[in-house]
Amino acid sequence: MTISLSQNLIRSSLPIAQGAEAASRFDFPPMKVYKAHLTPESPPILLKYRFQKDYRHPFLDANLTRSRIAGEARAILKCLRSGVHVPGIRMVDATDGVLGIEWIEGQSLRILLPGGAEDDGSDNVDNVDSMDSDILNDYGVSVDELMKLIGIEIAKMHRVDVIHGDLTTSNMMLRRPESFTSSDPNVTTELVLIDFGLSYQSTLTEDKAVDLYVLERAFASTHPDSEPLFAKVLAGYAETTGGNWPAIKHRLDDVRLRGRKRSMVG
Repeated sequence: MTISLSQNLIRSSLPIAQGAEAASRFDFPPMKVYKAHLTPESPPILLKYRFQKDYRHPFLDANLTRSRIAGEARAILKCLRSGVHVPGIRMVDATDGVLGIEWIEGQSLRILLPGGAEDDGSDNVDNVDSMDSDILNDYGVSVDELMKLIGIEIAKMHRVDVIHGDLTTSNMMLRRPESFTSSDPNVTTELVLIDFGLSYQSTLTEDKAVDLYVLERAFASTHPDSEPLFAKVLAGYAETTGGNWPAIKHRLDDVRLRGRKRSMVG
């Protein structure tokens, strides 16, 4: 049986994490499998591998894998062309379920913000100003600026009708200042949206409002006393969205109300 380039890459790469639908693996040149495809100077890449699901019929599983890899690649490409900060695409093999994307040198916002996976364990955050900003200072950004950056990138994404589908602070990264160059000398920090595995295209205000609501709930469950944080996210979003913001805000209020009603019913 012939082994494809993608399969060779997966077998020879280092595993990082695995979820219910896909596994993330880290690959770095030089490797024999690359041969003429990459040079020893090529930067590392992240391989997202949608492994076979034994509980699904093989034909259905293969079709779903191809569709989801292709859909994720299209969403990322659309964001890239529209100026949204997302990882660059390095390879796509929909048949084998492999998507190779740019490796982001940086840190997840879940770790950088209080209450995240690597937090010091304290559940008490009196206000935003009490956040330890030493790490953020290394990235050249304040807490308020970071929240605004989140809102701006989501608004840019929604402006081209891409719905992320899984907006959490785990799916946002701050790129290390030394690892990127910007044509604008005033830009010293870059927030990158990642993991578009659940993304889709939609012009509906409802879908954009739900996207924001998912992030709001993620803030509430992961980061204590997050209302001031999320308010600043929405401020950045509103500023970038412009005239479309009132309709989205109105729909977001509706989505919140429905969410509270579901919580009361249980």
